[in-house]
Amino acid sequence: MFERLDRAGEGAFVPFLMLGDPDPARSLAAVRALARAGADALELGLPFSDPIADGPVIQAAATRALAAGVHRSDCWEIVSSVRAEFPGLPIGLLVYANLVCHHDPAEFYGEAAAAGVDSVLVADLPVLEAGPVAAAARELGVAPVFIAPPNADPARLRAIAGASEGYTYVTSREGVTGADQRLRRDLSGLIARLRELGAPPPILGFGIASPEQVRAALAMGAAGAISGSAVVKLVAEGGDVEGFVREMKKATRDGKTERRKDGK
Repeated sequence: MFERLDRAGEGAFVPFLMLGDPDPARSLAAVRALARAGADALELGLPFSDPIADGPVIQAAATRALAAGVHRSDCWEIVSSVRAEFPGLPIGLLVYANLVCHHDPAEFYGEAAAAGVDSVLVADLPVLEAGPVAAAARELGVAPVFIAPPNADPARLRAIAGASEGYTYVTSREGVTGADQRLRRDLSGLIARLRELGAPPPILGFGIASPEQVRAALAMGAAGAISGSAVVKLVAEGGDVEGFVREMKKATRDGKTERRKDGK
């Protein structure tokens, strides 16, 4: 995907939604809308009662899904439906370790693979402790993805670069998810270092809520941007999510053009 987008002068725009929010039928409709609008890939969450990496908007989405009685099997059905309709669209999950490790990681990854999942990021599983879980994912054809935070030390960055597959999730800040008015720091050095280490393409997330932030992410050298809280909020409020995706996607083209003009 990334090579194709780069040749076309585009970056990747990846929206996030919580599966099952507010119920399976409407969740499927929302995910389908993202795909139809031109999302380059999808990042989907499984509802969990203690989403420690998420801010209030995504926590509320998980709460709504759980209150509706959504189970993991419902989530797999949504993913399977999306995979059948959009066979070439990369689908990633963002989940928590308890959902993966409560029983057998191989069982979880087997179900994910059968539904059509391409990658899984376990938000609260440190890369230095993830060996057996990542091995189970790879064994079943699911790419393990890891977070590269701004405060990662050199040893941790090397481990992330070596273990992550598909893409690398670069967080724009420490803390939890949530929309920001602007990106708070320049992460071009971190992104450049990940590329030097041979990490999969870095995608910037946490706080991405506007086309300007997408352009800024690409200007820093990111291969794309992930937007979660802004998308979840828009869907919950009945906003124009397809229009939002189209605007954010256009910003990836603008960002690539600006970066090339700067000679980067």
